[in-house]
Amino acid sequence: MKHWILALFLALSSAADAETIHFLTEEYPPYNFSGENGPSGASVDQVALIMNTLDLPYEINILPWARAFALAENQPHHCVFTAGHDAARDGKFKWVEPLLVDHMIMVRHKESAVAPQSLQEAKQFVIGTQREDFSAGYLKERGFQRIDYAASLDSTLKKLIAGRIDLMMTSEKTFESMRTDGKPIEAALVLEGKQYGIACHKDMAGETIARMQTELDRLIADGTQDRIFERYGLRPNRIEQAAK
Repeated sequence: MKHWILALFLALSSAADAETIHFLTEEYPPYNFSGENGPSGASVDQVALIMNTLDLPYEINILPWARAFALAENQPHHCVFTAGHDAARDGKFKWVEPLLVDHMIMVRHKESAVAPQSLQEAKQFVIGTQREDFSAGYLKERGFQRIDYAASLDSTLKKLIAGRIDLMMTSEKTFESMRTDGKPIEAALVLEGKQYGIACHKDMAGETIARMQTELDRLIADGTQDRIFERYGLRPNRIEQAAK
């Protein structure tokens, strides 16, 4: 009996002492955005389901993307999502994915005549994105010079509609959501498929990452992820996952 009580005490103490995991994201509907009851969106819902199942202390906060990304990279027990996974970011974090698999896309104002037929042609135009966004790295790696940086997706979209930039980078699912909402935009150039997930500080316990990944895999396998996408007006993941 004493051994059982001791074991229970140790288990409770361990749970009480568990570090809160801080999940950080940005205003990027329909994946992450501020709702009436706090953070909401297709990616937020997945993270909450994962962590509630694991019964680990956590919180989700919305910040400007550059700050959220920096905290996850430099502060233990911090993660950032929905983060594009590429070679440059691969070794900086521990990954749980995919929250999303989608094409990147360049979008123009509905009345714009801008019509690049290739990435090379697109380099002559001013392309809008967000600081530390996955698409910003994508553009820089490919030699784009005329990049306009904003703090949020909403700011970039406003610049596009006002004619202050020629094109903006986003995911195809986000573009479809914006168009459904009546935004005066249209596709200009569809790029390759990419994988997006949760990027956690490198010191995050491997066991915690593995448990999170197992639960995300379950959400995908049993159709929960697709049902979440449907709830936010998004089509399911159907693109083959891009290589890391």
